[in-house]
Amino acid sequence: IVLLLLSVSILTSDCRNQFIKLPSEVFSYGGESEDDSVGTRWAVLVAGSSGYWNYRHQADVCHAYQILKRGGLKDENIIVFMYDDIAQNLENPRPGIVINNPHGEDVYHGVPKDYVGRQVTAHNFYSVLLGDKAGLTGGSGKVIESGPNDHIFIYYTDHGGPGVLGMPSGPYIYADDLNDVLKKKHASGTYKSLVFYLEACESGSIFEGILPDNLNIYATTASNAEESSWGTYCPGDIIAPPLEYDTCLGDLYSIAWMEDSDIHNLRTESLEQQYQVVKKRTANGDSYYGSHVMQYGELKLDLENLFLYLGTDPANDNYTFVEGNSLSTSPSGRVNQRDADLLHFWHKFWKAPERSSEKDEAQRRLAEVVSHRSHIDDSIELIGDLLFGSTEGTRVLKHVRPSGRPVVDDWDCLRSLVRTFETYCGSLSQYGMKHMRSFANICNSGVKAEKMGEATQQVCTAFPSHNPWSSLHRGFSA
Repeated sequence: IVLLLLSVSILTSDCRNQFIKLPSEVFSYGGESEDDSVGTRWAVLVAGSSGYWNYRHQADVCHAYQILKRGGLKDENIIVFMYDDIAQNLENPRPGIVINNPHGEDVYHGVPKDYVGRQVTAHNFYSVLLGDKAGLTGGSGKVIESGPNDHIFIYYTDHGGPGVLGMPSGPYIYADDLNDVLKKKHASGTYKSLVFYLEACESGSIFEGILPDNLNIYATTASNAEESSWGTYCPGDIIAPPLEYDTCLGDLYSIAWMEDSDIHNLRTESLEQQYQVVKKRTANGDSYYGSHVMQYGELKLDLENLFLYLGTDPANDNYTFVEGNSLSTSPSGRVNQRDADLLHFWHKFWKAPERSSEKDEAQRRLAEVVSHRSHIDDSIELIGDLLFGSTEGTRVLKHVRPSGRPVVDDWDCLRSLVRTFETYCGSLSQYGMKHMRSFANICNSGVKAEKMGEATQQVCTAFPSHNPWSSLHRGFSA
């Protein structure tokens, strides 16, 4: 009788352990999340560029939306920023369709148009994060209306530079402003944890030495604070887009995390496991054509499952994540984010019929881009020479601070010098963001805006008002 009672007791205990879990066990770090009734998932997706040559950024965001939608998130909890000038663009060989992979399906269908065109601004982005409807200018009016038990996922993809991220309209996103917004969000007590995936050149500089480790925020970036990120599925790649496409379809870091999420049961994969997969694939065999994925903030959050933030596709229920079953990480050709527009215009020129108007137009656009790059590079080099002398100028402008320090001490000074430069020399544009470290170093050297203005006026004697890179057309970056 004693043995029988003991057997029943053990069986009852086993059944209870199998079917009944305490709330603390449901969302334990690294454990399988079987109950999504605790809190709400929120997501903000941002493509910070415009122009068909930047096709990949909006394709990335559309793909991310499809992952979240299949994962069970509702449209009311997904907020999308994208210029929306790609799908119906005259250059798009498949009108109304956007792909993020050479063999991929349309990712554009169903994507909410919350903030499009000139509504895609840093100010609206901050207002959405803070739940500030009154601060919005245009758009759907959707903001994050989260509570203390909710989980937030933010994904941004575009061009960047030391301390900045691009936006197609208005001033750029500056690292100090973004981190201040994240601190305010934390102080409001309106989330349990927040994950930020960031694709841009020098994206590590957005959080390096700035993001505290006690805000319940976990961030990963496509590159460290000193290097470019990379486009992929580009013309000429080993895995190239269909021949009718003259542009890159995706970005390497972004494709890595999304194609990993596409194939796994995200209840069984942690943030840390995905970080390792993405880090390996984005390094691209430690070749020149890759970057170093970084992580910042409260690193212990990486033990949580992706399911908490992305949901999971029921079709993947039988595809448990295990080491080694992820996508291939073999090296292949990539394109530096900053050179993707050159690649686009070169392919347009190369494919156009000889002696045709298309050939002439493609040549004009290519020459215009190259000329603008030379103007920016030469102007900043000359400003450095005037401020510090011809021998010291290059050293000062290219100086890289030790790891763990922000790119600049006085962010207002950085904005002031950028504004001064653009007043006399025209817009920096997506390419010119690479020189943000130079402006930061000028500030760190104690140069004031007045002296910077004098040097800039000497260098840029004629304001470039008649080209698309003029600050009159594109607005100021600060």
